Amino acid sequence: MRQRYSVGYRRKKRSIWPKFLIFLLALGAAGYFVYTSEKFERVKPTITAPKVAYAGAKNPLKIVIEDNQALGQYQAVFSDGSRNIIAASGGFDTTMTKTEISISFPSQLEDDKQGNKWKLTIIVKDKSLWNYIGDNIAIKTIDIIADTKPPKLSVLAKSATMARGGSALIVFSAEDVNLNETYVVSGGIKFSATEYKKKGYYATLIAWPFKKKRIEIFVIATDIAGNKASKKVTFPKVLRKYKVSEIVVSDRFLDGKIAEVASGDPRTSRIKSRIRRFKAVNETMRIANEKLIHSLTKKVTHEKNENWKVRAFYPLKSAKLVADFGDKRHYFYKNKSRKISQSYHLGYDFASTKHAPIISSNNGKVVFASENGIYGKMPIIDHGFGLYTLYGHCSRILVEEGEEVEAGQAIAKTGATGLALGDHLHFGVLIQGVEVWPMDWIKQNWIKNNIDKVFRKADRIIGKK
Repeated sequence: MRQRYSVGYRRKKRSIWPKFLIFLLALGAAGYFVYTSEKFERVKPTITAPKVAYAGAKNPLKIVIEDNQALGQYQAVFSDGSRNIIAASGGFDTTMTKTEISISFPSQLEDDKQGNKWKLTIIVKDKSLWNYIGDNIAIKTIDIIADTKPPKLSVLAKSATMARGGSALIVFSAEDVNLNETYVVSGGIKFSATEYKKKGYYATLIAWPFKKKRIEIFVIATDIAGNKASKKVTFPKVLRKYKVSEIVVSDRFLDGKIAEVASGDPRTSRIKSRIRRFKAVNETMRIANEKLIHSLTKKVTHEKNENWKVRAFYPLKSAKLVADFGDKRHYFYKNKSRKISQSYHLGYDFASTKHAPIISSNNGKVVFASENGIYGKMPIIDHGFGLYTLYGHCSRILVEEGEEVEAGQAIAKTGATGLALGDHLHFGVLIQGVEVWPMDWIKQNWIKNNIDKVFRKADRIIGKK
């Protein structure tokens, strides 16, 4: 009896282990599946946002949210410690892994005075099934500084007049605790302003693009919150007219000078047709050359211009003006019944003696001193405050890029390089990448009335504040 009982007991005990092992294996397999399955992934979403944001009434906050598998839901809540305002929330039906959400600021922020702080909490969940036993949740809190007021603007002084294709100076003040940028828009072109004398005061040279018959000018200030102030500036305007020329080109010119200039460009030199080659030089090459000039002359050194002054430019002694600025040139082949191209002349041409010395009338820094297609050998000098001078068709350049030059220094010699038929100087003046009428900067009286007097008037106002 004891033996049977003993045998039966052992059989019953032995039968439990296989089932238990199967259960453990199944549980392990399920756990392994959950642990390794993409549906149960445990990577939290990411939130890309600044630590501090400045809230303007018209400036939504952009937040980037991302997940390695699929985004689920998000919520954005503003709080000032006593109030909670849900600004945005939503979900994603697709397997979207990355998106940018735009969060508008609630009207309650507009009622707060500038400088008050709020907080924005962003909560993002993904679509992982791990959320049933844990949470793939990302949370980010951003400090919000409410600012719905635009900067205060005031024009202190400006040039007496402004001509089409000409230049002008504006000095103004801009006040805002979160000030971001100050500039002037003239004819749709943005001109950067630099700090002048004291904090909160700015000055800039501007240009009236000569191709535009009418323009509007605005002083602009923006703050970090995206608020913008704008003040229109008007001048007694001079509607200067520019010359129109009709030029007949010959085979001799096309096979001579044009072929010579084209040979410097592998693509242009392969063109066999005289007319097509001329168009490539006069249009395609010209555009590329001018693009380089504009890129070199757009930069403004953002330093305080305490005592910026220039004297009248007089680059070539005993020179005769042989071509004017802004001249619209129409080109015809053999006779005026066949127009083949057109272009604008963007400087003054001065002629003197062959290989005459070219002088820099003011201090400056050489930003370019090399060949530039139709302009030939060409130095460009930065005189500060966004004012540049250009010297084209030189036979020889006497300065190097990066060199500081002094007023009265010889920088080059006249020549006929590039698209020049005879020895002369092409003299150009640019303000922040825009060509202007050189005569403004050749006349000392214009500089006195439109630059020097403007600074002195602004200095008197600033000195009283």
